[in-house]
Amino acid sequence: MAVALAVAVPPPALAAIDRQVVRPSDTDGTISAGIEPYIVYSVRGDAPGPLLVFIPGTGGETPKTAKTEQAFIGTALAHGYRVIVLSYIDTPAIAQVCTKRVLANDPACAEQVRQKRAFGDDTTARINDAPQDAIVHRLTALIRYLAAHDAGDHWEQYLAGTRLNWRAIVLSGQSQGGGMAAYIAKRIAIGGVIDFSGGWDMRSDDDIASWYSTPSATPPERWYGTYHVDEKFASAIAASYRAMGIPASHQFPLSKPVRHPEGKNPGHGEGASNPVYRGIWETMLTGLARH
Repeated sequence: MAVALAVAVPPPALAAIDRQVVRPSDTDGTISAGIEPYIVYSVRGDAPGPLLVFIPGTGGETPKTAKTEQAFIGTALAHGYRVIVLSYIDTPAIAQVCTKRVLANDPACAEQVRQKRAFGDDTTARINDAPQDAIVHRLTALIRYLAAHDAGDHWEQYLAGTRLNWRAIVLSGQSQGGGMAAYIAKRIAIGGVIDFSGGWDMRSDDDIASWYSTPSATPPERWYGTYHVDEKFASAIAASYRAMGIPASHQFPLSKPVRHPEGKNPGHGEGASNPVYRGIWETMLTGLARH
């Protein structure tokens, strides 16, 4: 289905961007794993807009992610978003935990791992993440920290009391991180989802995980997803987007030439990093800003 792309807006000048690096342990002294720094961006002098939280993929390392995805981050800033690149325990990957042998006896493995890694619930012993390691806890602690230490920047708008004001927050991510964004949005009504090749959780050799087709707290018009047609698991990702009910006009199968065709999974990282897709980024970002 043809989609009208937004008119390109140049990213803000680097001098106008405030960039903070925050250690997870500064926001919660009990966090001792997954200690890559949080990286926080805002445009100096702008009124605070929606918050885009980018969740890296497996082994993503937030400084590396911030560099690789800098064009997407700059585009979000140009459209009035604040941006956080959030670290978490991103290894082992879901597919490394929920192997074919495991799935034969535990087809819900992927959902159990995501529930623990996202929300901190004790749903599985297959990963060692502690409750304070969970993505939602980390983000909450970071926003509270920013609200307390940068009072003039009004980070409190992303809180509702002591909890997150989810309607002001858009979750995005690459690979495992995109899947985490989607998993959280299934369970909590958030401002929106931008899922870049968000994983391929399975319940068997041939079937995607059941959680993809469960009811969603976040309505379908607030979902977007991309994947490259040349990546290894494109068909499974496309099936997951259909199962999650992402509107066809909000799904973007990418097909521009891959920059590193010699890679292990060519095309897998293109959606969030290749500036040739800036028009699609703008369509997704502006679409969510309207809701």
